[in-house]
Amino acid sequence: MDKLQLVAQIQAYTGIGIGLMIGLGALGACVGVGIMCSRFLEGAARQPEMIPALQAKVFLLLGLIDASFIIGLGIAMLFAFGNPLIPAGLK
Repeated sequence: MDKLQLVAQIQAYTGIGIGLMIGLGALGACVGVGIMCSRFLEGAARQPEMIPALQAKVFLLLGLIDASFIIGLGIAMLFAFGNPLIPAGLK
């Protein structure tokens, strides 16, 4: 296989992987936030006096869920703009 074809194949598979990382990461984060916020609203409706304690925990978990997606996005951007796999294909 020609080196140019090998590099093109690495970039194509990397593009598919990047799409999966961003798409599935966003889907998981959105589903997680939706489920968590719906449970918060149910708990707040049942026990309104617990809203301040629950709200602090919800905001903490929102940040953690979004942080996991942002980390995955950063790794995807690393592969998009500075692909470490291409030098291995040129050997």
